[in-house]
Amino acid sequence: MVLTGAEIVIRCLQEEKIEHVFGYPGGAVLHIYDELFKQESVRHVLVRHEQAAVHAADAYARSTGRAGVALVTSGPGVTNAVTGIATAYMDSIPVVIISGQVPVPAIGQDAFQEVDTVGITRPCVKHNFLVKDVRDIAPTMKKAFYLAESGRPGPVLVDIPKDVTAARCEFRYPADISIRSYNPVVKGHQGQIRKALQLIFEAKRPMIYTGGGVTLADASEKLIRFAKSLGAPVTNTLMGLGGFPATDKLFVGMLGMHGTFEANMSMQYCDVLIAIGARFDDRVIGDPAHFGQVPRKIVHIDIDPSSISKRVKVDVPIVGDVGEVLDELNRMLDATAERPDAQAISDWWKQIDAWRTRDCLAYKNSDEIIKPQFVIQKLYEITKGEAFVTSDVGQHQMWAAQYYLFDKPRRWINSGGLGTMGVGIPYAMGVQLAHPGSPVAVVTGEASVQMCIQELSTCKQYRLPIKICNLNNRYLGMVRQWQQLFHGNRYSESYMDSLPDFAKLAEAYGHVGLRIDKPGDVEGALRESFKRKNELVFLDFQVDQTENVYPMVQGGKGLTEMILSSEDL
Repeated sequence: MVLTGAEIVIRCLQEEKIEHVFGYPGGAVLHIYDELFKQESVRHVLVRHEQAAVHAADAYARSTGRAGVALVTSGPGVTNAVTGIATAYMDSIPVVIISGQVPVPAIGQDAFQEVDTVGITRPCVKHNFLVKDVRDIAPTMKKAFYLAESGRPGPVLVDIPKDVTAARCEFRYPADISIRSYNPVVKGHQGQIRKALQLIFEAKRPMIYTGGGVTLADASEKLIRFAKSLGAPVTNTLMGLGGFPATDKLFVGMLGMHGTFEANMSMQYCDVLIAIGARFDDRVIGDPAHFGQVPRKIVHIDIDPSSISKRVKVDVPIVGDVGEVLDELNRMLDATAERPDAQAISDWWKQIDAWRTRDCLAYKNSDEIIKPQFVIQKLYEITKGEAFVTSDVGQHQMWAAQYYLFDKPRRWINSGGLGTMGVGIPYAMGVQLAHPGSPVAVVTGEASVQMCIQELSTCKQYRLPIKICNLNNRYLGMVRQWQQLFHGNRYSESYMDSLPDFAKLAEAYGHVGLRIDKPGDVEGALRESFKRKNELVFLDFQVDQTENVYPMVQGGKGLTEMILSSEDL
Protein backbone atom coordinates (compact mmCIF):
# COMPACT_ATOMS: atom_id res chain seq x y z
CA MET A 1 0.00 0.00 0.00
CA VAL A 2 1.70 3.20 -1.22
CA LEU A 3 0.71 6.28 0.77
CA THR A 4 1.87 9.86 1.22
CA GLY A 5 3.73 10.80 4.38
CA ALA A 6 0.65 12.65 5.61
CA GLU A 7 -1.52 9.59 5.04
CA ILE A 8 1.02 7.50 6.92
CA VAL A 9 0.90 9.85 9.92
CA ILE A 10 -2.89 9.41 10.14
CA ARG A 11 -2.66 5.64 9.65
CA CYS A 12 -0.11 5.48 12.49
CA LEU A 13 -2.51 7.32 14.79
CA GLN A 14 -5.27 4.92 13.79
CA GLU A 15 -3.03 1.94 14.51
CA GLU A 16 -2.37 3.37 17.98
CA LYS A 17 -6.15 3.69 18.55
CA ILE A 18 -5.86 7.47 19.00
CA GLU A 19 -9.32 9.05 19.26
CA HIS A 20 -8.45 12.74 19.77
CA VAL A 21 -5.71 15.00 18.45
CA PHE A 22 -5.41 18.53 19.82
CA GLY A 23 -3.91 21.02 17.43
CA TYR A 24 -3.77 24.16 15.34
CA PRO A 25 -3.08 24.16 11.58
CA GLY A 26 -0.34 25.97 9.67
CA GLY A 27 1.53 25.78 6.40
CA ALA A 28 4.02 23.07 7.35
CA VAL A 29 1.27 20.62 8.45
CA LEU A 30 -1.38 21.29 5.81
CA HIS A 31 -0.85 17.90 4.14
CA ILE A 32 -1.55 16.21 7.48
CA TYR A 33 -4.65 18.36 8.06
CA ASP A 34 -5.92 17.48 4.61
CA GLU A 35 -5.72 13.79 5.48
CA LEU A 36 -7.41 14.39 8.84
CA PHE A 37 -10.33 15.89 6.89
CA LYS A 38 -10.72 12.73 4.81
CA GLN A 39 -11.30 10.33 7.70
CA GLU A 40 -13.47 10.14 10.81
CA SER A 41 -11.81 7.76 13.31
CA VAL A 42 -9.30 10.33 14.60
CA ARG A 43 -11.14 13.42 15.84
CA HIS A 44 -9.28 16.73 15.71
CA VAL A 45 -9.91 19.34 18.41
CA LEU A 46 -9.11 22.88 17.27
CA VAL A 47 -7.61 24.86 20.15
CA ARG A 48 -7.01 28.62 20.04
CA HIS A 49 -3.33 28.50 21.04
CA GLU A 50 -0.73 25.76 20.61
CA GLN A 51 0.17 25.85 24.31
CA ALA A 52 -3.38 24.73 25.05
CA ALA A 53 -3.09 21.90 22.51
CA VAL A 54 -0.28 20.27 24.47
CA HIS A 55 -1.92 20.98 27.84
CA ALA A 56 -5.16 19.34 26.66
CA ALA A 57 -3.27 16.32 25.30
CA ASP A 58 -1.33 16.18 28.59
CA ALA A 59 -4.55 16.11 30.67
CA TYR A 60 -6.06 13.52 28.34
CA ALA A 61 -3.06 11.34 29.19
CA ARG A 62 -3.15 12.09 32.93
CA SER A 63 -6.80 11.11 33.21
CA THR A 64 -6.67 7.99 31.01
CA GLY A 65 -3.13 6.59 31.22
CA ARG A 66 -2.88 6.59 27.41
CA ALA A 67 -0.63 8.91 25.44
CA GLY A 68 -2.16 12.21 24.40
CA VAL A 69 -1.41 13.66 20.97
CA ALA A 70 -0.84 17.25 19.85
CA LEU A 71 -0.31 18.55 16.32
CA VAL A 72 1.33 21.94 15.66
CA THR A 73 2.96 23.71 12.79
CA SER A 74 6.57 24.87 12.45
CA GLY A 75 8.16 28.05 13.83
CA PRO A 76 5.84 29.91 16.21
CA GLY A 77 3.51 26.91 16.32
CA VAL A 78 6.07 24.70 17.97
CA THR A 79 7.62 27.46 20.10
CA ASN A 80 4.13 28.21 21.47
CA ALA A 81 3.90 24.53 22.37
CA VAL A 82 7.15 24.43 24.36
CA THR A 83 5.52 25.47 27.66
CA GLY A 84 3.08 22.58 27.35
CA ILE A 85 5.88 20.18 26.45
CA ALA A 86 7.97 21.26 29.45
CA THR A 87 4.93 20.94 31.72
CA ALA A 88 4.39 17.34 30.61
CA TYR A 89 8.11 16.58 30.90
CA MET A 90 8.39 17.76 34.49
CA ASP A 91 5.44 15.57 35.55
CA SER A 92 6.43 12.52 33.44
CA ILE A 93 3.30 12.56 31.26
CA PRO A 94 3.14 10.55 28.01
CA VAL A 95 2.42 12.95 25.15
CA VAL A 96 3.35 12.60 21.47
CA ILE A 97 3.78 15.97 19.76
CA ILE A 98 3.80 16.02 15.96
CA SER A 99 5.29 19.23 14.60
CA GLY A 100 5.63 20.46 11.06
CA GLN A 101 8.98 21.59 9.67
CA VAL A 102 10.11 23.47 6.58
CA PRO A 103 11.07 21.26 3.60
CA VAL A 104 14.32 19.31 4.03
CA PRO A 105 16.32 21.39 1.48
CA ALA A 106 15.32 24.58 3.34
CA ILE A 107 16.42 23.39 6.81
CA GLY A 108 19.21 25.63 8.07
CA GLN A 109 18.44 28.35 5.53
CA ASP A 110 16.41 30.58 7.87
CA ALA A 111 13.31 29.73 5.87
CA PHE A 112 9.93 31.24 6.66
CA GLN A 113 8.66 29.86 10.00
CA GLU A 114 11.78 27.75 10.57
CA VAL A 115 13.17 27.04 14.02
CA ASP A 116 15.52 24.32 15.25
CA THR A 117 12.72 22.31 16.83
CA VAL A 118 14.93 19.42 17.88
CA GLY A 119 17.43 21.79 19.52
CA ILE A 120 14.79 23.92 21.24
CA THR A 121 12.88 20.98 22.70
CA ARG A 122 15.80 18.67 23.55
CA PRO A 123 16.02 19.77 27.22
CA CYS A 124 12.29 19.20 27.87
CA VAL A 125 11.40 15.97 26.05
CA LYS A 126 12.07 12.35 26.79
CA HIS A 127 13.23 12.08 23.17
CA ASN A 128 12.71 13.81 19.85
CA PHE A 129 13.06 12.94 16.17
CA LEU A 130 13.57 14.83 12.91
CA VAL A 131 12.19 12.64 10.11
CA LYS A 132 13.94 13.37 6.78
CA ASP A 133 12.76 10.32 4.82
CA VAL A 134 9.12 9.33 4.29
CA ARG A 135 10.10 5.68 4.84
CA ASP A 136 11.04 6.53 8.42
CA ILE A 137 7.67 7.99 9.47
CA ALA A 138 5.95 4.74 10.48
CA PRO A 139 8.83 3.25 12.52
CA THR A 140 9.48 6.64 14.11
CA MET A 141 5.86 7.04 15.16
CA LYS A 142 5.92 3.54 16.65
CA LYS A 143 9.06 4.44 18.60
CA ALA A 144 7.51 7.71 19.75
CA PHE A 145 4.50 6.05 21.35
CA TYR A 146 6.63 3.30 22.86
CA LEU A 147 9.06 5.79 24.39
CA ALA A 148 6.30 8.09 25.63
CA GLU A 149 4.36 5.36 27.43
CA SER A 150 7.06 2.97 28.69
CA GLY A 151 9.53 3.22 31.55
CA ARG A 152 9.30 6.65 33.13
CA PRO A 153 6.75 8.25 30.78
CA GLY A 154 7.31 11.58 29.10
CA PRO A 155 6.69 13.72 26.02
CA VAL A 156 8.20 12.67 22.70
CA LEU A 157 8.31 15.01 19.71
CA VAL A 158 8.30 13.99 16.05
CA ASP A 159 9.33 16.82 13.69
CA ILE A 160 8.29 16.17 10.08
CA PRO A 161 9.29 18.45 7.16
CA LYS A 162 6.51 19.43 4.75
CA ASP A 163 8.06 17.73 1.72
CA VAL A 164 8.31 14.47 3.67
CA THR A 165 4.54 14.54 4.29
CA ALA A 166 4.04 14.95 0.52
CA ALA A 167 6.45 12.14 -0.52
CA ARG A 168 5.20 8.57 -1.03
CA CYS A 169 6.28 5.13 0.08
CA GLU A 170 4.86 1.76 0.99
CA PHE A 171 3.15 1.78 4.38
CA ARG A 172 3.85 -0.89 6.93
CA TYR A 173 3.31 -0.23 10.64
CA PRO A 174 5.67 -2.24 12.88
CA ALA A 175 3.92 -4.80 15.09
CA ASP A 176 6.42 -4.12 17.86
CA ILE A 177 9.57 -2.12 18.42
CA SER A 178 12.95 -2.73 19.96
CA ILE A 179 15.44 0.04 20.78
CA ARG A 180 18.84 -1.38 21.66
CA SER A 181 19.85 1.53 23.88
CA TYR A 182 16.53 1.72 25.70
CA ASN A 183 15.48 -1.15 27.96
CA PRO A 184 13.79 0.13 31.11
CA VAL A 185 13.93 -2.26 34.05
CA VAL A 186 10.43 -3.36 35.04
CA LYS A 187 10.97 -6.16 37.56
CA GLY A 188 12.55 -5.16 40.87
CA HIS A 189 15.63 -7.02 42.11
CA GLN A 190 14.46 -9.87 44.36
CA GLY A 191 17.35 -9.47 46.78
CA GLN A 192 16.66 -5.75 47.19
CA ILE A 193 12.97 -6.37 47.74
CA ARG A 194 13.75 -8.90 50.47
CA LYS A 195 16.14 -6.39 52.10
CA ALA A 196 13.42 -3.76 52.02
CA LEU A 197 10.91 -6.09 53.62
CA GLN A 198 13.33 -6.98 56.41
CA LEU A 199 13.86 -3.28 57.18
CA ILE A 200 10.10 -2.79 57.24
CA PHE A 201 9.60 -5.68 59.67
CA GLU A 202 12.18 -4.14 62.02
CA ALA A 203 10.56 -0.68 61.88
CA LYS A 204 9.10 0.94 64.97
CA ARG A 205 7.88 4.03 63.11
CA PRO A 206 7.32 3.13 59.42
CA MET A 207 6.09 5.69 56.93
CA ILE A 208 4.89 5.25 53.34
CA TYR A 209 5.62 8.24 51.10
CA THR A 210 4.16 8.07 47.59
CA GLY A 211 4.20 10.28 44.53
CA GLY A 212 2.86 10.51 41.01
CA GLY A 213 4.61 7.30 40.05
CA VAL A 214 1.86 5.30 41.76
CA THR A 215 -0.75 6.90 39.53
CA LEU A 216 1.36 6.60 36.39
CA ALA A 217 1.82 2.88 37.06
CA ASP A 218 -1.89 2.35 37.83
CA ALA A 219 -0.74 0.89 41.14
CA SER A 220 -3.23 2.49 43.52
CA GLU A 221 -5.01 -0.73 44.53
CA LYS A 222 -1.68 -2.44 45.11
CA LEU A 223 -0.53 0.44 47.31
CA ILE A 224 -3.74 0.26 49.37
CA ARG A 225 -3.24 -3.46 49.91
CA PHE A 226 0.41 -2.94 50.92
CA ALA A 227 -0.37 -0.13 53.37
CA LYS A 228 -3.23 -1.99 55.01
CA SER A 229 -1.05 -5.08 55.44
CA LEU A 230 1.42 -3.01 57.43
CA GLY A 231 -0.97 -0.59 59.13
CA ALA A 232 1.51 2.18 58.39
CA PRO A 233 0.71 5.88 57.80
CA VAL A 234 0.62 7.07 54.20
CA THR A 235 1.33 10.49 52.75
CA ASN A 236 1.01 11.65 49.14
CA THR A 237 2.87 14.36 47.27
CA LEU A 238 0.90 16.98 45.36
CA MET A 239 1.24 14.80 42.25
CA GLY A 240 0.34 11.65 44.14
CA LEU A 241 -3.03 12.77 45.53
CA GLY A 242 -5.67 10.11 44.90
CA GLY A 243 -3.09 7.34 44.70
CA PHE A 244 -4.19 6.47 48.24
CA PRO A 245 -7.72 7.37 49.43
CA ALA A 246 -7.72 10.69 51.27
CA THR A 247 -10.62 9.56 53.47
CA ASP A 248 -8.80 6.43 54.69
CA LYS A 249 -7.74 6.49 58.36
CA LEU A 250 -4.16 5.59 57.35
CA PHE A 251 -3.83 8.77 55.27
CA VAL A 252 -2.13 11.64 57.08
CA GLY A 253 -2.55 14.20 54.30
CA MET A 254 -0.32 15.75 51.69
CA LEU A 255 3.22 16.53 52.79
CA GLY A 256 5.67 19.25 51.87
CA MET A 257 5.65 23.02 51.60
CA HIS A 258 1.88 23.24 52.13
CA GLY A 259 1.39 19.79 53.60
CA THR A 260 -0.25 18.89 56.88
CA PHE A 261 1.53 19.15 60.22
CA GLU A 262 1.05 15.43 60.87
CA ALA A 263 2.37 14.39 57.44
CA ASN A 264 5.51 16.51 57.73
CA MET A 265 6.21 15.48 61.31
CA SER A 266 5.68 11.80 60.49
CA MET A 267 7.97 12.12 57.49
CA GLN A 268 10.68 13.72 59.60
CA TYR A 269 10.53 11.38 62.60
CA CYS A 270 9.85 7.97 61.05
CA ASP A 271 12.58 5.34 61.38
CA VAL A 272 11.91 3.50 58.11
CA LEU A 273 10.67 5.48 55.11
CA ILE A 274 9.27 3.64 52.10
CA ALA A 275 9.34 6.03 49.11
CA ILE A 276 7.22 4.78 46.21
CA GLY A 277 7.19 6.58 42.86
CA ALA A 278 8.37 9.86 44.39
CA ARG A 279 11.59 11.83 44.00
CA PHE A 280 12.24 13.79 47.21
CA ASP A 281 11.46 17.07 45.46
CA ASP A 282 12.55 20.35 47.05
CA ARG A 283 8.90 21.26 47.68
CA VAL A 284 8.45 17.94 49.49
CA ILE A 285 11.34 17.65 51.94
CA GLY A 286 12.58 21.23 52.06
CA ASP A 287 16.24 21.46 53.04
CA PRO A 288 17.93 18.03 52.54
CA ALA A 289 20.44 18.82 55.30
CA HIS A 290 17.63 19.43 57.78
CA PHE A 291 15.84 16.29 56.57
CA GLY A 292 19.01 14.29 57.14
CA GLN A 293 19.38 15.36 60.78
CA VAL A 294 17.11 12.54 61.94
CA PRO A 295 18.53 9.05 61.30
CA ARG A 296 16.22 6.79 59.34
CA LYS A 297 16.45 3.95 56.86
CA ILE A 298 15.09 4.72 53.40
CA VAL A 299 13.70 2.30 50.82
CA HIS A 300 13.20 3.94 47.43
CA ILE A 301 11.17 2.30 44.65
CA ASP A 302 11.28 4.02 41.25
CA ILE A 303 11.46 3.01 37.61
CA ASP A 304 13.98 5.77 36.89
CA PRO A 305 17.39 4.94 38.43
CA SER A 306 18.50 8.57 38.03
CA SER A 307 15.85 9.62 40.58
CA ILE A 308 17.26 7.36 43.29
CA SER A 309 19.75 8.98 45.71
CA LYS A 310 19.55 12.15 43.60
CA ARG A 311 18.70 14.47 46.51
CA VAL A 312 18.63 12.10 49.48
CA LYS A 313 20.90 9.07 49.97
CA VAL A 314 18.85 5.90 50.31
CA ASP A 315 19.66 2.57 51.94
CA VAL A 316 17.74 0.14 49.75
CA PRO A 317 17.25 1.25 46.14
CA ILE A 318 14.78 -0.78 44.07
CA VAL A 319 14.67 0.02 40.36
CA GLY A 320 11.50 -1.19 38.69
CA ASP A 321 7.91 -0.51 37.82
CA VAL A 322 6.06 0.56 40.97
CA GLY A 323 3.18 -1.82 40.28
CA GLU A 324 5.47 -4.80 39.68
CA VAL A 325 7.47 -4.13 42.86
CA LEU A 326 4.32 -3.66 44.97
CA ASP A 327 2.97 -6.93 43.55
CA GLU A 328 6.10 -8.71 44.73
CA LEU A 329 6.03 -7.03 48.15
CA ASN A 330 2.39 -8.01 48.59
CA ARG A 331 3.14 -11.58 47.52
CA MET A 332 5.94 -11.81 50.11
CA LEU A 333 3.70 -10.31 52.80
CA ASP A 334 0.99 -12.87 52.01
CA ALA A 335 3.53 -15.65 52.40
CA THR A 336 4.51 -14.70 55.96
CA ALA A 337 2.80 -13.76 59.20
CA GLU A 338 5.73 -11.52 60.15
CA ARG A 339 4.88 -7.83 60.56
CA PRO A 340 6.32 -4.79 62.38
CA ASP A 341 5.92 -4.91 66.16
CA ALA A 342 2.23 -4.22 66.93
CA GLN A 343 2.89 -2.30 70.14
CA ALA A 344 5.46 -0.09 68.45
CA ILE A 345 3.04 0.66 65.61
CA SER A 346 0.31 1.48 68.16
CA ASP A 347 2.65 3.89 69.96
CA TRP A 348 3.59 5.46 66.61
CA TRP A 349 -0.08 6.08 65.81
CA LYS A 350 -0.62 7.67 69.21
CA GLN A 351 2.11 10.16 68.35
CA ILE A 352 0.61 10.82 64.91
CA ASP A 353 -2.84 11.31 66.40
CA ALA A 354 -1.34 13.83 68.85
CA TRP A 355 0.06 15.76 65.88
CA ARG A 356 -3.35 15.56 64.23
CA THR A 357 -4.93 17.39 67.15
CA ARG A 358 -3.22 20.56 65.91
CA ASP A 359 -5.95 20.66 63.22
CA CYS A 360 -3.58 22.49 60.92
CA LEU A 361 -6.15 23.02 58.14
CA ALA A 362 -8.63 24.81 60.39
CA TYR A 363 -9.52 28.34 59.25
CA LYS A 364 -11.84 31.09 60.43
CA ASN A 365 -14.92 31.08 58.23
CA SER A 366 -16.92 34.24 57.71
CA ASP A 367 -20.52 35.24 57.13
CA GLU A 368 -19.40 38.47 55.46
CA ILE A 369 -16.71 37.50 52.98
CA ILE A 370 -16.14 34.32 50.99
CA LYS A 371 -13.22 32.22 52.21
CA PRO A 372 -11.56 30.27 49.38
CA GLN A 373 -11.26 27.14 51.51
CA PHE A 374 -15.03 27.21 51.99
CA VAL A 375 -15.59 27.18 48.22
CA ILE A 376 -13.40 24.07 47.82
CA GLN A 377 -15.15 22.30 50.69
CA LYS A 378 -18.54 23.03 49.14
CA LEU A 379 -17.26 21.86 45.73
CA TYR A 380 -16.21 18.58 47.33
CA GLU A 381 -19.52 18.22 49.16
CA ILE A 382 -21.68 18.91 46.10
CA THR A 383 -19.68 16.63 43.77
CA LYS A 384 -19.39 13.95 46.50
CA GLY A 385 -15.68 13.76 45.72
CA GLU A 386 -16.43 12.21 42.32
CA ALA A 387 -15.41 15.09 40.04
CA PHE A 388 -12.31 15.37 37.94
CA VAL A 389 -10.66 18.51 39.28
CA THR A 390 -8.14 20.46 37.24
CA SER A 391 -6.33 23.45 38.66
CA ASP A 392 -4.16 26.30 37.63
CA VAL A 393 -1.14 27.23 39.76
CA GLY A 394 -1.10 29.34 42.89
CA GLN A 395 -2.94 29.59 46.19
CA HIS A 396 -6.10 28.13 44.69
CA GLN A 397 -4.13 25.04 43.64
CA MET A 398 -2.92 24.45 47.20
CA TRP A 399 -6.40 24.97 48.68
CA ALA A 400 -7.81 22.46 46.20
CA ALA A 401 -5.11 19.96 47.17
CA GLN A 402 -5.78 20.49 50.88
CA TYR A 403 -9.58 20.58 50.99
CA TYR A 404 -10.80 18.38 48.13
CA LEU A 405 -10.39 14.80 49.34
CA PHE A 406 -9.34 12.63 46.40
CA ASP A 407 -10.12 8.95 46.92
CA LYS A 408 -9.33 7.83 43.37
CA PRO A 409 -6.29 8.25 41.12
CA ARG A 410 -6.32 10.32 37.91
CA ARG A 411 -9.00 12.67 39.28
CA TRP A 412 -6.59 15.46 40.34
CA ILE A 413 -5.03 17.11 37.28
CA ASN A 414 -2.52 19.89 37.95
CA SER A 415 0.94 21.11 37.00
CA GLY A 416 3.34 20.07 39.76
CA GLY A 417 6.93 20.20 38.53
CA LEU A 418 6.81 23.24 36.26
CA GLY A 419 4.00 25.07 38.04
CA THR A 420 2.44 26.38 34.83
CA MET A 421 -0.20 29.07 35.13
CA GLY A 422 -2.91 28.76 32.48
CA VAL A 423 -3.28 24.97 32.42
CA GLY A 424 -6.67 24.82 34.14
CA ILE A 425 -9.10 25.30 31.23
CA PRO A 426 -7.13 23.32 28.60
CA TYR A 427 -6.60 20.54 31.16
CA ALA A 428 -10.37 20.42 31.69
CA MET A 429 -10.92 20.25 27.93
CA GLY A 430 -8.70 17.19 27.63
CA VAL A 431 -10.32 15.51 30.62
CA GLN A 432 -13.88 16.24 29.48
CA LEU A 433 -13.23 14.83 26.01
CA ALA A 434 -11.67 11.73 27.54
CA HIS A 435 -14.56 11.31 30.01
CA PRO A 436 -17.76 12.64 28.42
CA GLY A 437 -20.60 12.78 30.90
CA SER A 438 -18.31 13.02 33.95
CA PRO A 439 -18.29 16.17 36.11
CA VAL A 440 -15.16 18.25 35.46
CA ALA A 441 -14.34 21.29 37.58
CA VAL A 442 -11.58 23.87 37.15
CA VAL A 443 -10.17 25.56 40.24
CA THR A 444 -8.41 28.73 39.13
CA GLY A 445 -7.59 32.32 39.99
CA GLU A 446 -8.15 35.58 38.16
CA ALA A 447 -4.49 35.73 37.07
CA SER A 448 -3.99 32.13 35.93
CA VAL A 449 -7.28 31.88 34.09
CA GLN A 450 -6.44 34.78 31.78
CA MET A 451 -3.37 33.01 30.40
CA CYS A 452 -5.42 30.56 28.32
CA ILE A 453 -8.87 32.11 28.57
CA GLN A 454 -9.22 32.07 24.79
CA GLU A 455 -9.95 28.35 25.15
CA LEU A 456 -13.47 29.28 26.25
CA SER A 457 -13.99 29.47 22.50
CA THR A 458 -12.81 25.86 22.08
CA CYS A 459 -15.14 24.80 24.89
CA LYS A 460 -18.05 26.43 23.06
CA GLN A 461 -17.22 24.81 19.74
CA TYR A 462 -17.03 21.31 21.24
CA ARG A 463 -19.79 21.85 23.83
CA LEU A 464 -17.62 21.02 26.82
CA PRO A 465 -19.73 21.55 29.98
CA ILE A 466 -16.90 22.19 32.45
CA LYS A 467 -17.47 24.22 35.61
CA ILE A 468 -14.91 26.95 36.30
CA CYS A 469 -14.47 28.05 39.92
CA ASN A 470 -12.51 31.29 39.84
CA LEU A 471 -11.22 32.19 43.32
CA ASN A 472 -10.88 35.87 42.53
CA ASN A 473 -8.81 37.73 45.16
CA ARG A 474 -7.55 40.44 42.78
CA TYR A 475 -3.93 39.49 43.49
CA LEU A 476 -1.24 37.16 42.25
CA GLY A 477 -2.11 35.34 45.45
CA MET A 478 0.95 33.22 46.12
CA VAL A 479 3.27 36.04 45.09
CA ARG A 480 1.40 38.40 47.41
CA GLN A 481 1.66 35.88 50.26
CA TRP A 482 5.43 35.65 49.92
CA GLN A 483 5.74 39.42 49.62
CA GLN A 484 3.71 39.82 52.81
CA LEU A 485 5.65 37.22 54.79
CA PHE A 486 9.19 37.67 53.49
CA HIS A 487 9.40 41.01 51.64
CA GLY A 488 8.07 43.51 54.15
CA ASN A 489 4.58 43.86 52.64
CA ARG A 490 6.04 45.33 49.46
CA TYR A 491 3.48 44.13 46.92
CA SER A 492 5.55 44.69 43.82
CA GLU A 493 3.39 44.09 40.72
CA SER A 494 1.24 41.47 42.44
CA TYR A 495 -2.07 43.32 42.42
CA MET A 496 -4.33 42.51 39.47
CA ASP A 497 -5.78 45.80 38.27
CA SER A 498 -8.23 46.32 35.39
CA LEU A 499 -9.80 42.89 35.63
CA PRO A 500 -12.61 41.98 33.24
CA ASP A 501 -16.10 41.16 34.37
CA PHE A 502 -15.56 37.41 34.10
CA ALA A 503 -19.26 36.57 34.18
CA LYS A 504 -19.93 38.85 31.20
CA LEU A 505 -16.79 37.60 29.45
CA ALA A 506 -18.01 34.03 29.78
CA GLU A 507 -21.37 35.12 28.38
CA ALA A 508 -19.62 36.79 25.46
CA TYR A 509 -18.14 33.38 24.59
CA GLY A 510 -21.62 31.88 24.74
CA HIS A 511 -21.43 30.34 28.20
CA VAL A 512 -23.16 30.93 31.54
CA GLY A 513 -21.43 33.44 33.82
CA LEU A 514 -22.12 33.96 37.53
CA ARG A 515 -20.60 36.39 40.01
CA ILE A 516 -20.81 35.32 43.65
CA ASP A 517 -20.13 37.93 46.36
CA LYS A 518 -21.67 36.44 49.52
CA PRO A 519 -20.80 33.26 51.46
CA GLY A 520 -24.48 32.39 51.66
CA ASP A 521 -24.69 32.18 47.86
CA VAL A 522 -21.73 29.81 47.34
CA GLU A 523 -23.54 26.51 47.77
CA GLY A 524 -26.54 27.53 45.70
CA ALA A 525 -24.37 28.75 42.82
CA LEU A 526 -22.36 25.52 42.78
CA ARG A 527 -25.48 23.35 42.90
CA GLU A 528 -27.09 25.33 40.09
CA SER A 529 -23.98 25.08 37.92
CA PHE A 530 -23.73 21.29 38.20
CA LYS A 531 -27.43 20.96 37.36
CA ARG A 532 -26.57 22.56 34.01
CA LYS A 533 -25.09 19.33 32.67
CA ASN A 534 -24.74 20.53 29.09
CA GLU A 535 -23.39 24.02 29.71
CA LEU A 536 -20.08 25.54 30.72
CA VAL A 537 -20.57 27.69 33.82
CA PHE A 538 -18.01 30.29 34.90
CA LEU A 539 -18.37 31.01 38.64
CA ASP A 540 -16.50 34.15 39.66
CA PHE A 541 -16.17 33.94 43.46
CA GLN A 542 -15.09 37.21 45.10
CA VAL A 543 -12.91 35.81 47.89
CA ASP A 544 -10.97 37.25 50.82
CA GLN A 545 -7.93 39.12 49.48
CA THR A 546 -5.93 38.62 52.67
CA GLU A 547 -6.24 34.84 53.02
CA ASN A 548 -2.97 32.90 53.03
CA VAL A 549 -2.21 29.21 52.50
CA TYR A 550 -1.18 27.46 55.70
CA PRO A 551 0.65 25.36 56.76
CA MET A 552 3.69 26.67 54.97
CA VAL A 553 7.37 25.73 54.91
CA GLN A 554 9.52 28.62 53.77
CA GLY A 555 11.94 27.86 50.96
CA GLY A 556 15.24 26.54 52.32
CA LYS A 557 13.71 25.56 55.65
CA GLY A 558 13.16 22.08 57.03
CA LEU A 559 9.94 20.07 57.11
CA THR A 560 9.37 20.68 60.82
CA GLU A 561 9.93 24.45 60.53
CA MET A 562 6.34 25.11 59.52
CA ILE A 563 4.32 28.30 59.73
CA LEU A 564 0.93 26.99 60.84
CA SER A 565 -0.92 30.29 60.90
CA SER A 566 -0.41 34.05 60.94
CA GLU A 567 0.14 33.73 64.70
CA ASP A 568 3.46 31.95 64.05
CA LEU A 569 4.91 35.00 62.29
